[in-house]
Amino acid sequence: MDGDWNLSGCGRNDPNRLKSPEEAADLVRKIGFLPLFSVGIPGFSVEERVLPFDWWTEDPERDPWIWRMTLAEYGDIAYGKFFDRKAGFVSKEWFPDFANYRRDGYDAEGLYEDGKMKGGAKKILDALELDENAVSLELMSGQLRKRAGVEKGFDGLLIDLQMQSFLLISGFRQKRNKKGVPYGWHLPSFTTPETRWGYDFVNSAETLPDESYRRIAAQVGRYFPDADEKALRKALKR
Repeated sequence: MDGDWNLSGCGRNDPNRLKSPEEAADLVRKIGFLPLFSVGIPGFSVEERVLPFDWWTEDPERDPWIWRMTLAEYGDIAYGKFFDRKAGFVSKEWFPDFANYRRDGYDAEGLYEDGKMKGGAKKILDALELDENAVSLELMSGQLRKRAGVEKGFDGLLIDLQMQSFLLISGFRQKRNKKGVPYGWHLPSFTTPETRWGYDFVNSAETLPDESYRRIAAQVGRYFPDADEKALRKALKR
């Protein structure tokens, strides 16, 4: 990747170092939540647990940028821009509380009707054609932009929907030429968490949204007891 990045990273002999995508996935499952890049809570990111020079090497065993594509397709992990509009992972186990808190107890229609979801965001969700069985399309970002008919602020609206837990990145795909040969960058595909796990599961939290936040904060605090409240709220805020 072009440009200068100041990555914190860890040492080769750090006992918390992640050495493979499988280890990263296991950490997501253990904590329930894991940002890709630092969010101000020491140790609470992939970035701080890998060697800084392993990024963008294109080695699938070493490169955390490749790992994110691998984990995005795991059946028990959600990947998206979930933490302060930055990328990260949420485990299936913790997603109901995550959705309950981020959606503030609403569904998409309710958020839109109460002015808490922009019209363009609603068009994007509608373009995914969520049906009565909570099954929607899986579309690459360019396909979704075209189908939704949204140009202005499209990328920001995608992030809004991920932050509200209505979208996740289900995988990465390359475009194909007329002969069916893939080419170019791997681009994200989007779908709904309900498509991955079912409506009943995603909406199974039986508590108020603020209580879901407290549960999430307590879970993260269990593994990062020195995290200050301000940093925690910033990382987890809606």
